[in-house]
Amino acid sequence: MIEIRRVLCPVDFSEFSRRAVEHAVAIATWYESAVTLLHVSPIVPLAAYAPGSGVLPTANLSADDQERLLASMKQLAADAAAGAAIPFDYKLAEGHAAAEILNAATVLSSDLIVMGTHGRSGFERLLLGSVTEKVLRKAACPVLSVPPAHGEPQARTAVSRRIVCAVDFSECSLRGLDYAISLAQESDASLTVVHVLEMASDISPDVPAIISDQTLQEYVATATTERQQRLERLIPDAVRDACSVETIVVRGKPYREILRIAVEQASELIVIGVHGRGPIDLLFFGSTAQHVVRAAPCPVLTLRS
Repeated sequence: MIEIRRVLCPVDFSEFSRRAVEHAVAIATWYESAVTLLHVSPIVPLAAYAPGSGVLPTANLSADDQERLLASMKQLAADAAAGAAIPFDYKLAEGHAAAEILNAATVLSSDLIVMGTHGRSGFERLLLGSVTEKVLRKAACPVLSVPPAHGEPQARTAVSRRIVCAVDFSECSLRGLDYAISLAQESDASLTVVHVLEMASDISPDVPAIISDQTLQEYVATATTERQQRLERLIPDAVRDACSVETIVVRGKPYREILRIAVEQASELIVIGVHGRGPIDLLFFGSTAQHVVRAAPCPVLTLRS
């Protein structure tokens, strides 16, 4: 059984974080969770204002600054909750945003982080430099990344109706499936569980030259049937009775197929597991996951094993 008792939602008062608060409120409504709003004020070196004056940080927030920020956070919560009886609390911190968010998640024993992703383009999108991606890479709890809205905000129906969950039968993807099933039941959503069959021929164009078409087709047919059956066994009958569930196996590059299906179904949420990759994980939080988070038109829930 999935329990979400504490949701941590970092805010910077942009439209991106306002949309994230709406999703945090939706989840808190379904799971009867408490929501902590966190605002991190950056520490700006004095050198940024006076070259040659050193790199000492500026003074802490004044009492007036703190009062103003807390009032803004309370108003943001009130607007998002729209009268719903959700317990909120508010935290202020100073420092590097990603480090402070991760620290708060640990101290508060958060079950979920919900945060907005700032829309970027061009070269910036190729680098793992954003606060969101740093949190995704290191957070111990699940992270819901909320992209810019494409239309009007939908408040507490934000994560409902259509959910896509990618499963590769790893531990983290099966954990993701548990969350996807729980969210689908809580929000009365339809759930599509997808497995992507990635062939060597999808990676190297030289492979078909040494494998006959008939052999390849036979393997694909056998693998598709076997994995379709495995997917179907993962869904208990009680879940199928409670919500609409579809299981599909497709062939191709995983992130492309996940995004394609999400777009075709106009999904409001993608759920995906993130594989730990040892030391290299310090640089990348999972190649499929990072592609999906960066390009998805809807929120993406990422989970580690």
